[in-house]
Amino acid sequence: MTCENPYTGVPVRSLQTMLRELSFHYPVIPRLIPDGIFGEHTLEAVMLFQREFHPPVTGQVDHGTWDAVSALFQSVRPGLSPPLPCRFWPGNGFAVAPGEDSVHLYPVQAMFRGLSQLLEGIEDAPVSGTHDAATQANLRYVQRSAQLPETGLADQATWNALARLYVLFVTFAQSPRLLREGWLDVP
Repeated sequence: MTCENPYTGVPVRSLQTMLRELSFHYPVIPRLIPDGIFGEHTLEAVMLFQREFHPPVTGQVDHGTWDAVSALFQSVRPGLSPPLPCRFWPGNGFAVAPGEDSVHLYPVQAMFRGLSQLLEGIEDAPVSGTHDAATQANLRYVQRSAQLPETGLADQATWNALARLYVLFVTFAQSPRLLREGWLDVP
């Protein structure tokens, strides 16, 4: 005969999911793996949540505790979700040649400005929307780094390589989580 835990199922998994998401914002709450079973780890997370946010510490999830977990989860949820992606480059086959003006060069040039602070070889130039000499030189740098033909043309392959560089050196490197956890040393 086995003794089954009566506290299992979707409500427990929902509680665990909310507590897990809160643990990314409040490290005092242990990181749970939602499995739908109210076991030792879930009990510990509930008790620590109650100690920090909703006393008294009982380990029981009554309506008050559930509402407190839910309310805190709802308040931090926008900060837990990644930003929506935005597609800047129109698509394969679209290109901007040297000397041309295009609204699609604004994000390219803005990304170069950010990268110029971190990578030698990227020139800090104005964001003008014009495919000028500085933009062409920066595009050639990206193309060389990605082992693409060095055309100086703003095309999708170059955009993809630039986007990867930007994510790696600007977006990823500036992550508050990485800074907080000591992964990166920023002066």
